[in-house]
Amino acid sequence: MTLSPMDEYLAHQTCETFDQVFTSDRNFYDRHYFNLHPMGDELFLITGMGQYPNLGTTDAFVSVSHRDKIYVVRASRELGSNRLDTQVGPFSVEVIEGLKKMRVRCQPNEWDLSFDLTFDGRAPAVEEPRTFQRQPHGRVTMNTSRYSQMGAWTGSLEVAGERYDIAPDAWRGVRDHSWGIRNVGEPEAPGIRIKSILEGFGFFHVWVPLQFEDYQLKLFMEADKDGNRTVEESVKVHSFASGGAVEPMGSPRFEYTYKPGTRELESAVIEVEDPDGKPLRVEATPLRTVYLAAGSGYIPQPDWAHGMYQGAEKVEGKTYDVSTPEARAELGPLYETLCRFELDTGEVTYGLLENLCVGVYHPHGFDAPDQMAP
Repeated sequence: MTLSPMDEYLAHQTCETFDQVFTSDRNFYDRHYFNLHPMGDELFLITGMGQYPNLGTTDAFVSVSHRDKIYVVRASRELGSNRLDTQVGPFSVEVIEGLKKMRVRCQPNEWDLSFDLTFDGRAPAVEEPRTFQRQPHGRVTMNTSRYSQMGAWTGSLEVAGERYDIAPDAWRGVRDHSWGIRNVGEPEAPGIRIKSILEGFGFFHVWVPLQFEDYQLKLFMEADKDGNRTVEESVKVHSFASGGAVEPMGSPRFEYTYKPGTRELESAVIEVEDPDGKPLRVEATPLRTVYLAAGSGYIPQPDWAHGMYQGAEKVEGKTYDVSTPEARAELGPLYETLCRFELDTGEVTYGLLENLCVGVYHPHGFDAPDQMAP
């Protein structure tokens, strides 16, 4: 155990110092996620930063879908004992006002991708239902908490030689903060768990935060291979200006059409009930996608994964051509898709539809782990 500045605060939850977490599970993580987009289809940016105390690492990335390419800058370093230190290579995250205002930066670098952005929450941060998975033979592979918040951005962004002045009337987004147990770091040998994989493991996940002028619709669902829901969230979150109330909505229903030969969305229809029980229909039209398998760390690759040890410090940039269906097909299965959402009330907005469908998922006709849409 090592003392750090965080130990000065009256915030201890265990008898350990803050460089020690409550579990020795190698997969413990703590991560910020942010997305940014215009009210249109010009670009889509995802950035994040994570700490992995039991792996002794911290890392950060930014991934931008711009024109027909994905631009990535990523960085990793040894974590050390000071959990308050959120500088990773060119990246930093600063809490300006808890649960309200955050600043994220990527300093100018040789890959021509940099930003200095401030996120202002427009509605309360909302805690999501706990996510828990216990695999056959007892291993807990997911046990996470998360909260999310809608907001607007101010600042500047440079990508591929183009500069964008970011103003809150035109640039929106959502952030989340999650922590707990989730697969990170170098891959482990599966051991006896290989049996459940060979027998047809399946997992479906969808996360949809819809931001309007004075409220947010927050939809979240996960299910097993047969469509049995393991977690579900459906709420209407009013803006701070409208009082900040959080109202439950009906169980969400998702109707997907996939692009042929993939599990990437071509279109989607979402149906819920508003707080008064009136049916509400949302049509989602995909505009552009950040493929998180393209270097972000979310989908582990041999050279990079969240929490993977890269040495004392490493910073690098990558560019991916996504101009062809063949190139895009290599970059699943986690899709951060910027969509145009149209409600049957006539309201229109833009935002994220996050989709992950791995292994077997019978409700959508994926009866084998490698089966794709016809």
